Amino acid sequence: MSEPHPLTPSPHGEGETSSAAAAVTGARYALPLPPLTPDPSPTPAGRGENAPPAPVTARHAMPHQTTAESGASPLAEGEGSGVRANVSEGFEALLYAFVATASQSGEEEAAARLLVDWMAAHGYDSAYVDESGSAVGVIGTGPRTVVLLGHIDTFPGVVPVRVEGRLLYGRGAVDAKGPLCAFAAAASQAALPPDLRVVVIGATEEEARSSRGARHALTQWQPDACLIGEPSQWDRITLGYKGRLILRWQWRGPLAHSASEVATPAERAAGFWERARGHAETFNAGREGAFVRLDAALQEINSGRDGAFGWAEAEIGFRLPPGVDPHELAAALAPQDDAQVEASGHELAFVAGRDTAVSRALRGAIRAQGGQPRFVHKTGTSDMNVVGPVWCGPIAAYGPGDSALDHTPDEHIDLDEYQRAIAVLTDALGRM
Repeated sequence: MSEPHPLTPSPHGEGETSSAAAAVTGARYALPLPPLTPDPSPTPAGRGENAPPAPVTARHAMPHQTTAESGASPLAEGEGSGVRANVSEGFEALLYAFVATASQSGEEEAAARLLVDWMAAHGYDSAYVDESGSAVGVIGTGPRTVVLLGHIDTFPGVVPVRVEGRLLYGRGAVDAKGPLCAFAAAASQAALPPDLRVVVIGATEEEARSSRGARHALTQWQPDACLIGEPSQWDRITLGYKGRLILRWQWRGPLAHSASEVATPAERAAGFWERARGHAETFNAGREGAFVRLDAALQEINSGRDGAFGWAEAEIGFRLPPGVDPHELAAALAPQDDAQVEASGHELAFVAGRDTAVSRALRGAIRAQGGQPRFVHKTGTSDMNVVGPVWCGPIAAYGPGDSALDHTPDEHIDLDEYQRAIAVLTDALGRM
């Protein structure tokens, strides 16, 4: 049954540790591992959106507890910091340790190992770092496969890791370590249907143009359904992302006298930007709504001189609506005046189906938690753009956190929302 909710565009898209066992179970964080409990009784598959939530009786069921309720000691942020982290044991401690482990694109090894060690200690049938450097955990042995694809890498920059009340600050707390930890936590405790296998992937280089981890996953898995781990807030489901194109324009040439009418290097760069912006404005004429418009942003512009020669460079980023091919856009803005243009980051927009098994499971689970599910389209890109067109099955993006905080110096996640998203995902996996 289709949902009546309108699709709401969203403008956002968008400490060193060598061993996770040391980071998560050692004295620094004092996180005891929960005891193993028997496997749950089988749960019928395909319970759908209107079924009641499945009981959490899986191998590592960990109830939502605040520090006061559980009697756990608060976790120290780090030696000498003088800051105490008011987080509970278990899933919140995982997120805290994960956020505290820096993992910019290309530097994800320590964080990947941390997540793998945690999954290995929490009932996963296998957990390993794959050839792309991504963390992979597999739980369940059924013939149907659901991939939960998040990413480990973060946007550059440092946000001091700290907890203020129930808000956890740190680079990647929202984008997208919160959603990835929610995936790992939910799969560890979900009452999975007996015919289901869940694969949790913490991919590398999602924040880079390479999407290395997701592209490697394409060669390893052919799932029946997929969830992408990106912040959408606990009661929203993301169905689409715009495409992308990056144009790097460069010019080198002899200078002319400043009194001449020959364009300066800076003027040449500005002229290319005006041409790109004009192309977008022409395309957007009569189009309403952020998701259907072609967005152009001047991301960088520089010019200078070297003796009698000058140079100029500009980088322009485009966000592409459905129906715009990045290769055709690059061809339409072919260089002029002896300039060169390098195109990269080609991604088509992707829109998932509204009424699928994944969507129904999430909607039912959100309602069971007292929420009213809503759909959104985002103007950024994600690994959904990479895997969606290839895997072709039911897919959506979900995760706790406010995507308006992505890439910002104020990045933080509400730990209560994180716990609620885990509950939603735990229930949703039982409905698939």
